[in-house]
Amino acid sequence: MRESELLSHIYARSQDLSARFPYILAGPGHDCASIKTPASISLLKVDQLVEHRHFTPATPLDLIARKAVARAVSDIAASGGTPLAALAAATLPPNYPHANELFDRLSHWAIHFNCPLVGGDIATTPSPREGAGGGASSSAQLSPLTLSISIIGTPHPSRGHVLRSTALPGDSLYVTGSLGGSLNPDGSGGGRHLTFDPRLPESRWLCEAMGSKLHAMMDISDGLGRDAGRLAAASQVRIRINAAAIPLSPNITDWKRAASDGEDYELLFTTPARLPAACAETGTPITRIGSVESGSGCIIADGSRELDASEMGWDHGTS
Repeated sequence: MRESELLSHIYARSQDLSARFPYILAGPGHDCASIKTPASISLLKVDQLVEHRHFTPATPLDLIARKAVARAVSDIAASGGTPLAALAAATLPPNYPHANELFDRLSHWAIHFNCPLVGGDIATTPSPREGAGGGASSSAQLSPLTLSISIIGTPHPSRGHVLRSTALPGDSLYVTGSLGGSLNPDGSGGGRHLTFDPRLPESRWLCEAMGSKLHAMMDISDGLGRDAGRLAAASQVRIRINAAAIPLSPNITDWKRAASDGEDYELLFTTPARLPAACAETGTPITRIGSVESGSGCIIADGSRELDASEMGWDHGTS
């Protein structure tokens, strides 16, 4: 089953959660769940990192740990929140020799992003000898290193939790930074997907500058096209993106790559307000790339052509 099909099933199944459990303010279908406790509201996020899917065996442990934490923190930023604490669960290959270093680096990056590790769980996968069935599968194929990071956060104190389901016709569509080429080797040797900074200060500035006029927001992890399509579906609107307006990362000349590569971890958001060309707090570029209309779907206009954007990007379960 494709990831998008599984997610649609989960979202449909979960539509009545808030009615059944009033303390659930936002469930599946947003970057973070939102839970109201007697004392406060918490943002909850869990994200996975899988060897051979999100990093290679040659990736340095420090960058693996950094990306594992930063991915989940990015969703807190996409919800207008602040991270508080983290939990880390790891499934280690048999006889894994780097466990101490791995968890030390996870702790380092969790503290760096102001969400110290407060717990977790460790398991190991079976060795090839222990695995069921025959065949000549290698240990690496049977036992990839897998990390699962959970983050607890708080929503912005005045704006509150920013959802992806509240874009309105008449909004403009904006994105921070630039898109495309995140997997291209850079100074780290592995690409920007390993070294990006979650847009926490930009998110905070947007919440404070626009308040309730910041209508909807999410981060771009699976590609601009696919994620903008998800925002449109969640908000039950139509999104139109101008291909010529998409900000391209250095060495990227094709807007289709910028819309499809994924692993950008930039903020995608809607608002009726007019914004400056950069975040006043950090100088990060902010680009208006499209608009929100009545209807459904997400298209990218390239001259006179209108292309379906919802399939541009990554979808687990698709070859």
